[in-house]
Amino acid sequence: MIGGVLPIAEDAGPRVRGVSRPLRILYVCNRYLPELGGVETHVREVTQRLVREEDLQITVLATDRTRKLSRDDVINGTPVLRVPSWPRRRDYYLAPRILSVAGQRGRWDLVHCQGIHSPVPVMAMLAARRAGIPYLVTFHTGGHSQALRNKLRPVQWRALGPLLRDAVALIGVSEFEARTLSRGARLADGSVRVIRNGGTLPPPAPGTTSVPGRIVSSGRLERYKGHHRVIEALPHITAAVPDAHVVILGSGAYEPHLAELARRLRVADRVTIRSIDPADRTAMAGALAEANVVAALSDYEAHPVGIMEALSVGRPVVGFQTSGIAELVDEGWVYGIDPHSPVSEVASQIVAAMSSQPLIDPNALPTWDGCARELAELYRSLAHRSAPFPAPV
Repeated sequence: MIGGVLPIAEDAGPRVRGVSRPLRILYVCNRYLPELGGVETHVREVTQRLVREEDLQITVLATDRTRKLSRDDVINGTPVLRVPSWPRRRDYYLAPRILSVAGQRGRWDLVHCQGIHSPVPVMAMLAARRAGIPYLVTFHTGGHSQALRNKLRPVQWRALGPLLRDAVALIGVSEFEARTLSRGARLADGSVRVIRNGGTLPPPAPGTTSVPGRIVSSGRLERYKGHHRVIEALPHITAAVPDAHVVILGSGAYEPHLAELARRLRVADRVTIRSIDPADRTAMAGALAEANVVAALSDYEAHPVGIMEALSVGRPVVGFQTSGIAELVDEGWVYGIDPHSPVSEVASQIVAAMSSQPLIDPNALPTWDGCARELAELYRSLAHRSAPFPAPV
């Protein structure tokens, strides 16, 4: 290190010999703030910490389906570039300009793809490989509300195998995800490292306490997130806990379906659906701290940020023993429910958790500081390697 800045070497890789400057890293993701989701939260939390490192320079490249967001922005000290994507109301994220931005040799030293579900990371990997820029991938796998899309995942992972094997580093956010992708994409044993999400939130406002009977379910309003299962269990829960009610924190296209379900089950007066500004972390901390219990009944989560946040404010969490949630159950952090349980049993497990203590001390949880620190160390180690691809002729 020279004056806190990496010495960069001048060859086909990301280094310019004899010149000291920050390592320029491009984060590529489908969406970014003000849009909200697990990947968006991860990128926000790590970049606002990495921006403090003098030897690292992070830029976020995302797409914009609305065509209303700024094309050139700065969020929490991090430059953000946005390119249009199509179609506007579907999650296909067809954004051909990703190729031209991610493939700018001489502008980026590393390209870090955040997620692997859409064409966005595929185009970024292809562009970086063609330009001779080393790239790495954090998988951020997730579920989907369409059964067909879920069934096609193994085919998708297999097809991505050649691109993933050419990456200079592969990252899973849980052991479950690392195993799933290693098997599905036929990756070499030990080629995927695990860097867990943090879950740190600022302290809630003074005086915030748990509201008796409050069940909180947090996350985007999509069917696979399982909010409807909490509503379905509510009539059974109220038989044991008369003041039980549900607060769903999130936004999305599934909201009308959730509202209609609550009306049909005659619990509409006990169900509140509201969203929180993604930038207002204190408000999120307060909303979670008001829970008597947090329910996570999702079909699939790689390493759920929402659960980590609930645990960080000291609230008990009950969740389906599936995907990355099962890993947290096995760790002894989350009360587990068999996902095949009838609704009456789901309700019984939620009721039991409502009168239980949190299973882990918040101070023992992984933190975003730790996540960012591991990433910074990885980037620095990669800075001393040559580029894996020849420069274009």
